[in-house]
Amino acid sequence: MKIVRTIKVALLVAFVNVGLFAGGGMWLPQLIKSLNEGEMQSMGMKLSAEDIYSVNQGSLKDAVVHFGGFCTGELISGSGLILTNHHCGYSNIQSHSTLEDNYLRDGFWAKSHAEEKANPGLFVRFIDRIDDVTETAMIGVTDDMNAKTRQSTIDINLELIKANYEMGEFQELLLRPFYNGNQYFAFVTTVYNDVRLVGAPPESIGKFGADTDNWVWPRHTGDFSLFRVYASSDNKPANYSEDNIPYIPKHFLPVSLDGVEEGDFTMVFGFPGRTNQYLPSPAVEEILEKLNPAKISIRENALAIIDKYMRADEEIRLKYSSKFARTANYWKKWIGESQGLEKSGAVAKKKKLEADFQSRTADKYKNILPEFEKMYVANVDLAYTRDYYSEVTSRNIELLSTVGVTDRLVKAFESGGEEGYNGFKTRLMPFLDEFYKDYISEIDHDVFAELVTMYADNVDERYQPMMVKNAKATNTIGELTDNIFSNSVFVNKDKIMAILSMPAARAVEGIKNDLAHKLYKEWSTLYNKKVSAPYNANKTKIDSLQRIYMKAQMETFTGKRFFPDANSTMRVAYGNVEGYEPRDALVYKPITYLDGIVEKYVPGDYEFDVNQKLLDLHETKDYGQYTDKTGKVPVCFLGSNHTTGGNSGSPAIDAYGNLIGLNFDRVWEGTMSDINYDVSICRNIMVDARYILFIVDKYAGATRLIDEMKLVRPKG
Repeated sequence: MKIVRTIKVALLVAFVNVGLFAGGGMWLPQLIKSLNEGEMQSMGMKLSAEDIYSVNQGSLKDAVVHFGGFCTGELISGSGLILTNHHCGYSNIQSHSTLEDNYLRDGFWAKSHAEEKANPGLFVRFIDRIDDVTETAMIGVTDDMNAKTRQSTIDINLELIKANYEMGEFQELLLRPFYNGNQYFAFVTTVYNDVRLVGAPPESIGKFGADTDNWVWPRHTGDFSLFRVYASSDNKPANYSEDNIPYIPKHFLPVSLDGVEEGDFTMVFGFPGRTNQYLPSPAVEEILEKLNPAKISIRENALAIIDKYMRADEEIRLKYSSKFARTANYWKKWIGESQGLEKSGAVAKKKKLEADFQSRTADKYKNILPEFEKMYVANVDLAYTRDYYSEVTSRNIELLSTVGVTDRLVKAFESGGEEGYNGFKTRLMPFLDEFYKDYISEIDHDVFAELVTMYADNVDERYQPMMVKNAKATNTIGELTDNIFSNSVFVNKDKIMAILSMPAARAVEGIKNDLAHKLYKEWSTLYNKKVSAPYNANKTKIDSLQRIYMKAQMETFTGKRFFPDANSTMRVAYGNVEGYEPRDALVYKPITYLDGIVEKYVPGDYEFDVNQKLLDLHETKDYGQYTDKTGKVPVCFLGSNHTTGGNSGSPAIDAYGNLIGLNFDRVWEGTMSDINYDVSICRNIMVDARYILFIVDKYAGATRLIDEMKLVRPKG
């Protein structure tokens, strides 16, 4: 079978109109030549498209890796040194930490290759080339096919592509849909599995500002860590071995000592997770008016309860700080997203575009928008209940979440007998050990009572389990809560472990007789039947129409460039170093400095404490070569690059192809960029490369790492 690998840009854009930079976009690197090179160079870039993406020579894409499958990293030396975020390497840093060697609290800096620490399961993925396989993927696909038949046909074609693709030793093939399934690209990749921890600053630097500063500007977080890729003696992928040697990359990024100034060109290279830029207005209205408010309210109430306990007891604060941060992260993001959608007039913009679309599109597409309106109206209550159920039973009430995991043990027994039971039990036990280590039932009791009451008050009775419905009718949700938390074995580790020590049949019977399990089972069964099943059926229809709408937009607006929504594949975003005005009379400058860390310093505070050595360096102004023209050490800077989750750890690259920073966050007002990028308020936040160098060199004294980097001054 001949595999089609030609790059077809006809579907992407009929006429490329390169004018004033409108902002936004997560572009496929192999299409930069056709779609973006001219604009990027007009903004100050000195590189060519071949410098960014090439299959014939080392290029920027060869210095950028998918770190662990969830973040981005970049090579910054010829010896496989990788830079990524502190929060991307956090679990690995934590796994090596002990009471005696607390690398989270104190930092870690390997003094030699021999001291660099292995991380089982951690990998980095290189992209060797990207090929358009749309023509082959669409063989036999016709416009009159229903969604299921269409996808089945494509899936068969994709399997044939996988079976016949030309690849080298160690290469892997990833096939991904783009433009809502209108195009397919193949990613030929190479994975290296020996990735070792090299260095990390203490949390007081790597997480400075913690929850308070999350999604916020001005920012002063040194969110970075260092790893190294190891390879076999012939530079090929290899499992961990003491005989492995540092990987020699095709390309690595020099690090700029000149840094950035306002207005400089910036480019972010990485693996953004997911965006939804092309949703119709009813979808955005649903998010803004129904879904986000519900999720925000649920988490706000749960966080208030946890915060009360954390403030009263230091031990509780330590146990729940990570949980609190995880819960608060998206709570804060959704608030900012909603405010940004409102401020930018996202719904009005969508409706204006839709009116233009309706007036210009072909007759065969004119029914799309009216159909969307009907579909979203029909699905809104299900979508709302789906989010409410997930937030209450899976994400915020720990008891019900753990019961849900344990219910899989019951299912394993019912479908696979003792063999199935024992197989899942080996996976369950470590989960329970980890869960109960930081579980406090008193907190969960109060969260349960609050959120079950919210569910009863705010979700249609059709979707309420009888236990909850009856408790609401008799005003006894408090009594139901007390009863469950007084009698359920899931409240206490010793009790659930005692059940699990019984023979399989007796253990399953004990679990099924537990009151918490009975509630979970009734609730989940009701949800699956009355919410999940009809929601998924409706969502399949919506997704199918979204694919047609995407195609119709591209055919209708022939002068517009369309970038595909993010899907965890390699992308390039570009913009400038620039501040923004979030509100009337409030102007944010684009660069922060070490002075700001000292200004925020609160001794002993877990978010804003500062290590004495950093204070001393600031006091003596022992900054080395890591200052800007003001004589100060820059810490973070803003850019108008379009980023999202997955871009954590992405390199910020200057006009010459050098590393100038490390992407790690977005500003609060611009978190709506996943749905509606607005260049006036959407900003990504990056650690300045000079601050990273300053910490590695002057703070940590890890000069061996500085010595293996290539430091440059491109501005002369």
